[in-house]
Amino acid sequence: MRLLVLGGTEFVGRAVVEAAVARGWEVTVFHRGRRQPPAGVRSLHGDRTAADGLAALAAEPGGWDAVLDTWSAEPRAVLAAARLLRDRAAQYVYVSSRSVYTWPWPSLGGPAEAGAVVEGAAADAGPTDYARDKRGGELAAARTFGADRSVLARAGLILGPYENVGRLPWWLARIARGGPVLAPGPRDLPLQYIDARDLADWLLGAVTQELSGPYDLVSPSGHTTMGELLEECVRVTGADAELRWTDPQVVLDAGIEPWTQLPVWTPPGTDLHNSAHRADVSRALATGLTCRPVRETVADTWRWLTAIGGEAPRRPDRPAPGLDPETEAKVLAGAGGVPVTTPEEGASDD
Repeated sequence: MRLLVLGGTEFVGRAVVEAAVARGWEVTVFHRGRRQPPAGVRSLHGDRTAADGLAALAAEPGGWDAVLDTWSAEPRAVLAAARLLRDRAAQYVYVSSRSVYTWPWPSLGGPAEAGAVVEGAAADAGPTDYARDKRGGELAAARTFGADRSVLARAGLILGPYENVGRLPWWLARIARGGPVLAPGPRDLPLQYIDARDLADWLLGAVTQELSGPYDLVSPSGHTTMGELLEECVRVTGADAELRWTDPQVVLDAGIEPWTQLPVWTPPGTDLHNSAHRADVSRALATGLTCRPVRETVADTWRWLTAIGGEAPRRPDRPAPGLDPETEAKVLAGAGGVPVTTPEEGASDD
């Protein structure tokens, strides 16, 4: 298979490239040259936001079985690439987001892909906001290649090695510091996420199966829990951290923002939790989506993080996640959270 990856040097794009090379695919990576792509690929440079930014791609001879695009900014960049490649590639796979749905996002009760999407998005638009940018990218891909030759991969929460948003790296770094850790409860809170490598495997499978249309891509709800996730962080770091499970209302009353200041966590019973961690992913599961155990995701992310010096790269267009130590200490002093006695209790073997 011949695969063209637009991006391919960071997080999901990099995971896709590594997986494709491991399968023996012939991979071309088109990127800005800021970071080195994985070994074994043909590398082309260009800036999609520049007037002649696709020149190197236009000059490349031949074609591809599929194009995979991870772009998250202005939709018109997706439109320009799709128009250039329409007659040179058989399939366009666009990595989108569940953020394209109107709020609250679809949750358990039926296939999420049938949910209403945000209004006001356009394939030829400049930068707007994340949800409309991603929806505009979907429109650019689908209208240019056609519904039967495009895949709209609506990813949920993505974790794993190379993460450049900082959610799991923040938890790992915080727990590695040791001491009492504010652990937002309940401990058995069900979570949904997808390891970037599992997402990559599904994306390549979508190419070989010649799939089309939208797919929500995240693990089944309850694939892990907040307790299992944080306990795995304690285990892999070997830290003397003490998880102090704290009632959700105590966390909220302290003015702490779910999802951002305490990454991944969302209060149970809220639209935020149902949207982020209660999606129906039956369509993706039926087409081969598989999700590795949480302990593997956490361990591999810690191994990668320590190998690069302990500080993860971060996308400049995303706010830094995490809670400042002063706020954490203040809440812990008054919360009376219940500590976990051993890091392994309740750990997942799934």
